[in-house]
Parts: sequence; structure tokens; C-alpha cells
Amino acid sequence: MKMEKTKNASRNIVFGVSLKVYQILLPFIMRTVMMYTIGVEYLGLNSLFTSVLQVLNLAELGVGSAMVFSMYKPIAEDDSITICALMKLYRTYYRVIGGIILVVGLLLTPFMPKLISGPIPENMNIYFLYLLNLLATVLTYWLFAYRNSVLQAHQRNDLISKVTLVTDTVKYLLQIAALVVLHDYYCYVIVLLLTQALNNVLTAIIAKRVFPQYNPEGKLAQNEIKQINGKIRDLFTSKLGYTIVSSADTIVISAFLGLTVLAQYQNYYYIMSSIIGFMSIIYASITAGVGNSMITKSVDQNYREYCVFSLLVSVVSGICCACFLCLYQPFMTLWMGENLLLPFSLVVLLCVYFWIYEYIMMASVYKDAGGIWHQDRFRPLISGVVNLALNLATVRFIGLYGIVLSTIVSMAIVSAPWITSNIFKLIFKKNPVSYVVKIVYYVFSTVLASTAAYVLTSLISINGGIGLIIKAIVCAASSVFVMVILLCRMKEFSDALYLIARMFHLEK
Repeated sequence: MKMEKTKNASRNIVFGVSLKVYQILLPFIMRTVMMYTIGVEYLGLNSLFTSVLQVLNLAELGVGSAMVFSMYKPIAEDDSITICALMKLYRTYYRVIGGIILVVGLLLTPFMPKLISGPIPENMNIYFLYLLNLLATVLTYWLFAYRNSVLQAHQRNDLISKVTLVTDTVKYLLQIAALVVLHDYYCYVIVLLLTQALNNVLTAIIAKRVFPQYNPEGKLAQNEIKQINGKIRDLFTSKLGYTIVSSADTIVISAFLGLTVLAQYQNYYYIMSSIIGFMSIIYASITAGVGNSMITKSVDQNYREYCVFSLLVSVVSGICCACFLCLYQPFMTLWMGENLLLPFSLVVLLCVYFWIYEYIMMASVYKDAGGIWHQDRFRPLISGVVNLALNLATVRFIGLYGIVLSTIVSMAIVSAPWITSNIFKLIFKKNPVSYVVKIVYYVFSTVLASTAAYVLTSLISINGGIGLIIKAIVCAASSVFVMVILLCRMKEFSDALYLIARMFHLEK
């Protein structure tokens, strides 16, 4: 089966972006409501629970990614028997994983208060709240999670987005009601549990209707199971590293600096992670198509597409960095007030963090699509360990600066060079020097675009919402202008315009 990769990717991006806009606006409203109804400490508590459960999700081991990758070839060959057997194996693994998370999570329950420095919100049973969050996580594995893989492998993420849109609407409305009407954080968490179960069930029903020929049945050959288990082992080290990077910061801030400081940091990170979420939609939407290209196209063709992809991501990342630099502080002042602002120097570091992170995520698309998890398995782990070690070594001396700098150093010194080397050595079979020169130029372009935007917006003296809107327009326009001027003569630029035209049916 030859996928309609451009059509599927553009459809997934449109639905994914629509959903992401929705998922940003309502949680934004909910964070605001939580802040002004039950207090800033609850924002920090929310972030802490999320990070602890991310660590427990390590038990997933990378099964989902390995299964989706394993489906690319049988889908291309219309091999329904193998797909059904993979679904059955996936179901078995996820039942076991849910059980492991439940048991380990219960064992960790007595230690929860030790992860919080300073006061805990009054009249809150931390143990009960944690157990509710734990159960919500376990249900994601036990309730038909294996059917999700069929939609992902067929590039039908748009269907997943539609289901999530419905369940998130129910979740956010009920959670906001729990905060505004009842002022009850327990009800807030219970709603999370129930709507997560609803999401899994509805996704399974849709997957069954769209692909009725696939049912969890049959058995794979032992050598195939062995290959899948090998991929899972390789993915586990990768997932462990990513989990350390994403969760360690939150847990260390909570344990050493307290829930209020964590809430301050998470307010900023929430905005950045929202943009990261938009970018991840693009990555998720094209990964299956890239995997298909690995099978159907030559190495040179794949390399040319990767260079175009790199330019697109670099342009978008550069514009985002300019907007962060110019708009973070005025936006935060309007949203949470001056008393919860972080220093501007931390904003600069967050911009650096974002750009490097997006570069690694872009490269990871080709790493995942190419299935080179075994060769790449230690990179995220070592990067994560370096990040955690630097966190613990610096947080007592320079506070949040140590947390953000630790992540930047681990990504820039360990993760980014390593994944670049792996991709060029194992997938493109080329020396990466010429490509690295392009990336350095993209960084230079980002610095110039961000500086120009900051200088122009600093001339605007209007404050409040109107001032923010004017600054946003000036920032976006000036950064786009500078990026286009600096990059328009590159061959990849015209190829990128053609690709965008194809995706949105604008080509002549």
C-alpha cells in the first residue's frame, strides 16, 4: 500500500493544530482559574504529579513506538495477518505495563511528601490525590490502547485529534466547574481519571470502525517477536533519557525550591511547551510518511527532504524564539502579575533551550522513521544523566538558572551532536560537515532575527493588552522578514515553498 503521504500529513497537521489551539486555550483558562481560586501552590502540585507519573510511564519501555514502526512494512505490503498479530502482542504488553506501573506507583506512595519543599496546601491529602492520578495513568494502558497504534501507523492522527477534542471539552468544562463552583481539587482530579477512560474507549471504537479488518489475533514468529523486543530494549534507554530531561527539572525544583517557584517556572514553561506541542504535531504527522519514504525512495532523495525539513523547522523555531524574547515578560505581567515574573536573563536561556530542543526533535523524526534506536539508545540516557547531575550540582547555588543551564548544556554538548552523527552515519551515509555549516547559519539567522525584533519592540512604549498585540505584530513581521532575507537564496528555501504549496494544495 503506497500511502498518500502529503495528503495524510497535511490533514493530520490541520486537525492537529486545531486541536492544539483548543488544548492551549482551555488549559490556559483553567490555570488562570486555579491560580485565582485555590492558589499558586496547586499549579506547582499539578506539575509535580505530572512529572512523577512521567517517570512511572518508563514502564511503557517504548512499546508504542516499536509497534507503530513494526507496522510500516506490513501496511505497505497489505499484510493484514501480521498487523493483527502485532495488535495482539501490543495488547498483551500493555496489560503487563499497566500492572507494573500500578505496583511501582503504589510502592512510591509513602515518599510523595518528601518531593515537596516548603508548605503543602492545607486540608489536602497528598496520598489520595497521587493515587487518583496514578489510576488515571494505569487506565491509559488497560483500556484498548493497542488500537491507537493502527491509526498512527496509517497516518490517521486526525481521527485521534477529533476524539481528543470531544473528551477534552468534557474534561476542561467539568474541571473548571469543579474549581469555580465547588473550589474542590479532588473533583478536579477525578474528572481527569474519568475522561481519560472515555478517550481510550472512543478512540478504540473509531479505530475499529475505520479498520474493521484488524483485530488482535494470530501469533508472530518467534524471530519477529525477538526483533520487536530488541527495538523495545533500545527504545527504553532512549525513553529513560527523555524522561530524566523532562521530569527531573520539575521534581528537583519542587524538592529544593518549593511549589511556588515551581509554579512560576511552569507558567513560563507552559507557554513554551504549548509551542513545542504545535511543532510535535508536524513531527507526528510526517513520521509515518518519512518511514514509508525510507522504504520507497533513495538515500539521496531522503537526504534532500531532510535538508528541506531542517530549513523549515529552523525558520519556525527562529521566529518562535524572537516572539519569546519580545513577548514573554509583557504577557506574563498581564496573565499572572509582576510578582510571578522570572528575570529576563532566564527568558533568554529559555529561547536557547527551545531552539536546541526543536533541532533534536526534528532529527528524532528521521531517527524514529529509520528505526536506528539500537545505535542511538545510549544518547538520550547519557544526556539525561548529565542533565540530572548538573541539576543537583547547581540548583543550590544558582537556583532556576542551574536547572535551565543544565538542560541546555546536556542537549548542546551531548544530545545534538550525537544524534546528528548517528543520522548521517547510519541513514544518509554522508559526512555531516556541510549540513552542520547550514545549521550554524540557521542559528546565526535566528540570533539576528530575534535581536532585530527585540530592538524594534523595545521602542514600543504602549503597555497592556493593546501594547502586547502591537508588539506581537511587529515582532512576527520583523523576524519573518529577516529570516526570509537571510535564507531566500538557499536551494532548500524554494523546495520548502513548493512542499508547503503541495501540502495546502496551492501548487499550480
